[in-house]
Amino acid sequence: MSVNTFGRLLRFTTWGESHGPALGAVVDGCPPGLELDDSWIQPFLDARRPGQSKFTTQRQEPDQVHILSGVFEGRTTGTPISLVIENTDQRSKDYSDVAKAYRPGHADYAYDAKYGFRDYRGGGRSSARETAARVAAGAVARLVIPEVSITAHVVEIGGDAIDRELAAATRLNDSQFARSNPFFCPDPKAVKRWEKLVDEARLAGSSLGAVVECVATGVPAGWGAPLYGKLDADLAAAMMGINAVKGVEIGDGFAAARLTGEGNADPMRPGADGPQFLANHAGGIAGGISTGQPVVVRVAFKPTSSILTPVETIDRDGEATEIRTKGRHDPCVGIRGAPVVEAMMALVLADHKLLHRGQCG
Repeated sequence: MSVNTFGRLLRFTTWGESHGPALGAVVDGCPPGLELDDSWIQPFLDARRPGQSKFTTQRQEPDQVHILSGVFEGRTTGTPISLVIENTDQRSKDYSDVAKAYRPGHADYAYDAKYGFRDYRGGGRSSARETAARVAAGAVARLVIPEVSITAHVVEIGGDAIDRELAAATRLNDSQFARSNPFFCPDPKAVKRWEKLVDEARLAGSSLGAVVECVATGVPAGWGAPLYGKLDADLAAAMMGINAVKGVEIGDGFAAARLTGEGNADPMRPGADGPQFLANHAGGIAGGISTGQPVVVRVAFKPTSSILTPVETIDRDGEATEIRTKGRHDPCVGIRGAPVVEAMMALVLADHKLLHRGQCG
């Protein structure tokens, strides 16, 4: 069984391939009466769109979204919302070598092992191109959670992290600045360093990994469920489902294992509208349920597997060979991961809001 659907009450299904005629999503379970048209979704797609700087793939896709169903007179009807984005700039000939041999680190061999054949043009469904559909679906999900603000930043590239004190003192909450530079970065000094770092990797035919941090504020206490419907478990699954993601942390994540019990605690004091937390090591989630604090998720993207540097591999007959991937590829796929992480955060939170309303009213 091939699983292409995510969510419980707010469910979305993506379809399409990197070099097919189009890709898109079907969002089901969206409440009726919400104002929605193409112009609401488009800015989120524009943020993820390729070819906007030399630090991303030079594939030129307008990523214009069209709503095919589920909306009447500018409002959602409660029926499935179908979204389509046409592919207009495919260069399938760039992948002739990939048809014969497997790219190490990519999904080529795994897809072949599962299905017996694969769409080698751009990686088919394993291409990061698929994430455009998620971003479109995430824009719909944001309408369900107007009380929540979601912002993602790239906080590390190639092992070089932002200065958090500098970012907090200047730009960390300035989403306009983060959106105005090609790295979605809140630290202006890191932007300068990363320009050189990513450009060097690009010119060398190599690639770099990245870490994206996403913060959702305005999430009330009570969303999520114990054990098998945990909010953090669903967030982890959603983020791990993004192409090229190899790790997810909630709150302090792995750093929590190096703390003491008192160091990891989030002390509480009486507040005007409920408890006032003195720390947020838990990332806004305790026991699988939101606490009312900001929900914090960090996502690790691996280096792009499609590189010009020759790498040892095997062909489909099992013979030893080398491969270098031609074409247009992101030297750091995590750069454009920020809008995708935001979208998956929105989709999970919207789903849990509806689940909470269904059980608790």
